[in-house]
Amino acid sequence: MYSILYSPGARKDLKKLPEDIAKKIVLAIKELQEDPRGYLKKLKSPPGCPLYSLRIGEYRVIMGLDADKLIIFVIEVGHRSKIYRKY
Repeated sequence: MYSILYSPGARKDLKKLPEDIAKKIVLAIKELQEDPRGYLKKLKSPPGCPLYSLRIGEYRVIMGLDADKLIIFVIEVGHRSKIYRKY
């Protein structure tokens, strides 16, 4: 079972969202604890640090995945129109 870590930026992003949407996103992330591989889309990123995207309606969650240590690291949460600009 994977453990989930949120970056300080991801926590801020969740607080800015409407409460019902934030709850939906947190529940979707919790569902990944068993096996996240089937739900994530790999982003084009440097080979040393692969990043993944989770789709939740109009919103996206950018995260890192460490399969050796079984950790999901949530980096950023935001609307799909703006989230990919940094990546």
